[in-house]
Amino acid sequence: MVLYIVGLGLGDERDVTVRGLEAIKSCEKVFLEHYTSILRVNKDRLEEFYGKEIVMADRNMVESEAEQIFEPAKQGNVAMLVVGDPVCATTHTDMVLRAQEFGAKVELIHNASAMGAAGCCGLQLYNFGQTVSIPYFDDQWRPTSFYPKIKYNRGGGMHTLCLLDIKVKEPDFEAMKRGRTVFLPPRYMSVNVAAEQLIEAEATHGGGAYSPAETLCVGLARLGQVDQCIIAGTLEELRTEDFGEPLHCLIICGDTHELELEMLKQYLVEGSKYTLEAEG
Repeated sequence: MVLYIVGLGLGDERDVTVRGLEAIKSCEKVFLEHYTSILRVNKDRLEEFYGKEIVMADRNMVESEAEQIFEPAKQGNVAMLVVGDPVCATTHTDMVLRAQEFGAKVELIHNASAMGAAGCCGLQLYNFGQTVSIPYFDDQWRPTSFYPKIKYNRGGGMHTLCLLDIKVKEPDFEAMKRGRTVFLPPRYMSVNVAAEQLIEAEATHGGGAYSPAETLCVGLARLGQVDQCIIAGTLEELRTEDFGEPLHCLIICGDTHELELEMLKQYLVEGSKYTLEAEG
């Protein structure tokens, strides 16, 4: 009688650990949390590989109707599958606490996450500061609460991993005004959009955290997958590069070690005006 929160890793159905797969196969009910991140395979592929029917758990179920998940875990084994690692999103930490309060026993099964895989570009993980999230700007809401954290990291010479916004099952408020419940198509922020917003944030705050034309950054897409993409350059350069399909993330570099620079050279935008020797 356990609620397993199982990390699925970053790629496809095969990235689950042996321990995670054994746990899933022992469960009477299996849920997939699918709003904090995504896999590039559909539910059918997961069900065929795991041999279990999977219930898709959207934001409303996880945050407001979680008893559907917790209650069965008091009678038998239940799995909540999450992309990446279970402890890399506050949503999952909150779920652990609520499940324990509900009286369910919880067990975490770890896996690879973007927060570790970001080191594949050559930047050392122990040189990273606070991770930030970049939300989509719109006409009324252009939040830049991430900016002071980037400035703090850069002031200490630390790199900043920027996780980019995901919009899944987002309500269409115009349709709701007409009495219809409609959800907008999923949106996944690209490195290009993030670069544009970071350039705007720097201008809004009067500068000082990073230079859109000079600071070295790294755009990453589809981490941990065979077609992952890594491109290094300034924000102004990255905003026009093609990173392909989601998911994307972005690193704003701090002080760089010569070993880090040596790795990053292979990912530089062709013809980049950025020179690694000057920043190093």
